[in-house]
Amino acid sequence: MIYVRPPSFYSHGISSTGSRKLLHCVTLITMLSSAHHGIRTATVHIFRTRWTPLFRHLSSFDGVPPALIDAETIFALSSGHGKCGVAVVRISGPASATALRYMAGLTRKLPVPRSALLRSITHPQSKEVLDRGLVLWFPAPHSFTGEDSVEFHIHGGPAVTAAVLQALGSVPGMRPAESGEFTRRAFQAGKLGLTEVEGLGDLIHAETEAQRRQALRQMSGELGHLYQGWSHNLKRSLAHVEAFIDFSEDELIEDGVLTQADGMVRDLQTEMVRHLRDERRGERLRSGVQVVIAGATNAGKSSLLNTLCQRPAAIVSPIAGTTRDVVETALDIGGFPVLLSDTAGLRDSWDLVEKEGVRRARERVEQADLTLVVVDCSHLPTEIKQAQDFLQDYLRNVLLTEEQNRTALACDRFLLVLNKVDLLPEQQRQMLKRKFECISGLPPVCVMSCHTNEGLEDFLTTLHSRVKTLCGDPLSGAPTLTQARHRAHLELCIAALDQYQRYRDLDLALAAEGIRLALTSLGRITGKVGPEEILDIIFKDFCIGK
Repeated sequence: MIYVRPPSFYSHGISSTGSRKLLHCVTLITMLSSAHHGIRTATVHIFRTRWTPLFRHLSSFDGVPPALIDAETIFALSSGHGKCGVAVVRISGPASATALRYMAGLTRKLPVPRSALLRSITHPQSKEVLDRGLVLWFPAPHSFTGEDSVEFHIHGGPAVTAAVLQALGSVPGMRPAESGEFTRRAFQAGKLGLTEVEGLGDLIHAETEAQRRQALRQMSGELGHLYQGWSHNLKRSLAHVEAFIDFSEDELIEDGVLTQADGMVRDLQTEMVRHLRDERRGERLRSGVQVVIAGATNAGKSSLLNTLCQRPAAIVSPIAGTTRDVVETALDIGGFPVLLSDTAGLRDSWDLVEKEGVRRARERVEQADLTLVVVDCSHLPTEIKQAQDFLQDYLRNVLLTEEQNRTALACDRFLLVLNKVDLLPEQQRQMLKRKFECISGLPPVCVMSCHTNEGLEDFLTTLHSRVKTLCGDPLSGAPTLTQARHRAHLELCIAALDQYQRYRDLDLALAAEGIRLALTSLGRITGKVGPEEILDIIFKDFCIGK
């Protein structure tokens, strides 16, 4: 037995501070009792009969997660800063109702939940009217954070929002929210999983249509449901294996339990490997496709960058080697995000600055998802076979390093842009376009002029098609990986399942540890894993001791 001496209370009731002290005591008791093996419960003896009302007070915490019971009340401007028509101030925590009563003049009952009410917003101390707007009441647990929450929809002038925020700061027990604290509380309350939280963050930062679609799909829980399904199957497999280890000698387990676990592990491993073979489409869509403009000096690389940006982002000069560093700009190509980089002209140089620029250019080409290889088409031979050999030699000798030349030319990573077509006679111009329509052994070829915009539309269509292929359709098929941490944890999960396969016939305890490690790695993605869930499945799937 564990005896706890209660803090003193007033005879007429229980203070909030006292109730919190008791909660801390009960939490400490639970931690201490769970630290001793075999102890499941702790008995608390309370000496004073006047503590009876305390349990009625504690009942107000029903349905609220333990992590949020002693939480402070936070507030913040949830809409954008600056002048706007309507600004939204959000409050979350146990003092939300108090703030609503103080500032909206509600002396009796609170508004109907989730219904807008037009009220004058007043300062809680001076009673000065700050604004007139809408107030909304979201009682726990039916709110975004799972706590009591309030929203003030006020006019979006800087003076109005500053006055309301300052007034909220004067309410006892309230403080400004930290970055992401509302979403953190929603996660702690079980309202959002980790993947859904990440999807919400991606939705807020989405700049293109495809990014919005992918983020909305992840925030809706599709990716989290996929991982939770895998996690459930892993728990079942682990439950089967551990039940076999503990009870097989007593012949209390049905035949084929291990075989069933083996099948689930194999199927899961195959599905995870397939899930990882997505060519990083989701990650590209989230962070942007790395597109690099590369080629020899004076081929028109900077002109192409300016044409795509529709502004003078890079200096254009007839002097060879003008660009010596990487010039980056973000673009929206048909709804897909692209990070476009212009690089220094590729040539041998004794100039140390230009030499460093060439090194950086080759480094970017090596890291790029797609490289736009710009060639001055006035340098091309007139014969088709000679032109093909010229372009192949150009890719291998000018663009690629010796290490890259050892492997086959990856045509899907390049797009040839034959620039300055306006310098050619009309007859040769049309002949050049026909020559490269069905040519093989080369990346796709676009003939254009950055000076006259001739062929620009066809080039943009081809570029959009390549970018879309690299990103995939965010609305079709299974949800894709969007975070590097997802990939890292899934790789650890697959490696742990390999451990199960290795030790399956040697040491079943070590094999079970492999499943447990896999479950932990997967739980780090979703944020949900615990030993009690394994026990629940054991008791659900097996009638032990019958």
